[in-house]
Amino acid sequence: MHKLTQTTLTLHGLGRCVLGKKRSSAAKFISRGLACAEHVDDSGKNEVYDVIISGGGMVGSAMACSLGMDPNLEGKKILLLEAGNKKVMDKVPDTYSTRVSSISPGSATLLSSIGAWDQITQMRCKPYKKMQVWDACSDALITFDKENFEDEMAYIVENDVVVAALTRQLDSLPGNVQVKYRSKVVNYSWPMPHQAADSLPWVQVTLASGETVQTKLLIGADGPNSMVRQKLGIPIVKWDYDQSAVVAVLHLSEPTENNVAWQRFLPTGPIAMLPLSDTVSSLVWSTSHRLAEELLSLDEESFVDAVNSAFWSNENQSELIERAGSMFRSALSAVMPSAGSPRQLPPSVAGIGTKSRVMFPLAAGHASEYVRHRAALIGDAAHRVHPLAGQGVNLGFGDVACLTQHLSQAAFSGKDLGAIQHLLEYETERQRHNLPMMAAIDFMKRLYSTNAAPVVLLRTFGLQATNMLPLLKEQIMGYANK
Repeated sequence: MHKLTQTTLTLHGLGRCVLGKKRSSAAKFISRGLACAEHVDDSGKNEVYDVIISGGGMVGSAMACSLGMDPNLEGKKILLLEAGNKKVMDKVPDTYSTRVSSISPGSATLLSSIGAWDQITQMRCKPYKKMQVWDACSDALITFDKENFEDEMAYIVENDVVVAALTRQLDSLPGNVQVKYRSKVVNYSWPMPHQAADSLPWVQVTLASGETVQTKLLIGADGPNSMVRQKLGIPIVKWDYDQSAVVAVLHLSEPTENNVAWQRFLPTGPIAMLPLSDTVSSLVWSTSHRLAEELLSLDEESFVDAVNSAFWSNENQSELIERAGSMFRSALSAVMPSAGSPRQLPPSVAGIGTKSRVMFPLAAGHASEYVRHRAALIGDAAHRVHPLAGQGVNLGFGDVACLTQHLSQAAFSGKDLGAIQHLLEYETERQRHNLPMMAAIDFMKRLYSTNAAPVVLLRTFGLQATNMLPLLKEQIMGYANK
């Protein structure tokens, strides 16, 4: 596992080529194409699309909708390839799904612009207006909320609901957007980079059915194990957190307004309780593989006790840290008496949903490049983060909005959608946002993964000081909500 400083420096290094200076498009074209070059003959009868999106999850489906609804791309042929079945949701299930996402206001704006957000709110989503984060090794906490609780901080939505809403929207789009479900890709072939621009064939996509299609631009939205990225030969820096996330549906002891997202940093990893309704919340508990397996093996009563203890127990706190933290908090209050937010207690859990406990391993990664000639990566294909900040899918939706903007401008100017110039502009803009966010999330994860007294004391002072600075908290929220 990389050390923090190594990880942060590596992330910085991955972005230095786009943050520090502009690269020559010709040199970029050659260096990026050689690794995956394979000549494609476009003299056959393969159908040619302007854009093919590989991967029909939340981010890929949003990309197809966003391109299909852009007025400058109205005449472009767009194809979405999804290996799985079509996700249809005629009626919202009575039970909640374990896989949920925290949708930021910025992501909600994107989903609204493509017509999916109204359908999501009609199906099922839960806004929250406050977030409380606190340390299990001290009494330090920080709260994030909008002024007077008038605006939502974010929304907790089941992933299945997001995909179902996007699928409905895809069905309503004009004929220039097509979707092929149960279409597994077995190979991608790129044109040779040394050919003249006016003689270049397109990217060829071969499906398991034997069908081949071609495209002027291939967008990889096929997840952390992206086949598009692998075929392009784009290096990825990745590291394993040696943790698993246990997710479950929690039934609360009594109905509440339930508009707060709770997160507590335990020495073994963060635990979060996210609102789904007045009586139901979603659990995301990041911990060691061994403890995760133990949690899954517990009976319901023991599991509920473990969850309540994780949120309420003070066994990791020490008297020395508490005394020092109390003195520091008192000093801050003397300087800023009206700053800070009062502590709230999380709701207690009474039960869990039937067969709702699952676990999945946690890791992070970042592709050294987001684009090559006639190819771009979005979402988890380009970057993967720890779930502690709830930013994974929001980074992906940010990619969608940014890439759509640059492709729209290219189409308006009559440019080739697969040309490297405007794709590089997308890469630069997104790396400038994604790299600092990834570094901050990784830093937080490692900072709170120890109960060593000096580190606990340091983060106690930092958390308390940040909680007393409303402007700083607003900046943090503003950056996360982009």
